[in-house]
Amino acid sequence: MTERSHLIFRKSSYSSGTGQNCVEVADFPGGAAVRDTQNRELGHITFSAAEWTTLLETIRNG
Repeated sequence: MTERSHLIFRKSSYSSGTGQNCVEVADFPGGAAVRDTQNRELGHITFSAAEWTTLLETIRNG
């Protein structure tokens, strides 16, 4: 499993521009991690590359 203590998070392009409903995403080899911008201390969830691709496709297709 990839060492996740060195993840570099960025604001997701799917976050709202109003400061609410914001998530941050960090890519790592083989997947991605997501966390709530307002609750970073709660940690993050990880997705395999296949899961992440499926999630993004589902969001794009509504």
